[in-house]
Amino acid sequence: MARPTEHLQCAQRVLRYINGTKDQGLLYRTGTAAQLVGYTDADWAGNASDRRSTSGFAFSLGSFAIVWTNKKQPKVALSSTEVEYRGAAVTTCEAI
Repeated sequence: MARPTEHLQCAQRVLRYINGTKDQGLLYRTGTAAQLVGYTDADWAGNASDRRSTSGFAFSLGSFAIVWTNKKQPKVALSSTEVEYRGAAVTTCEAI
């Protein structure tokens, strides 16, 4: 609340964005089977400075990508199998 005009400007910008994109969206047709499909991948020790791995996943429902992310893993992995297993575990939690 220290700078109310700055927050008001941000809120107005968000509302203008929503108003400008309200006709955009995903179209799911009835009668078609929308199957949830997930993909995951990871790189082992991709960051040379701290040797941490990066893993990511993407989910699609029908032909639309609905969620995706990638981030560094919190711990240094000792093998590529461990990296892939951690990535798959995170992806499974997101699917559930």
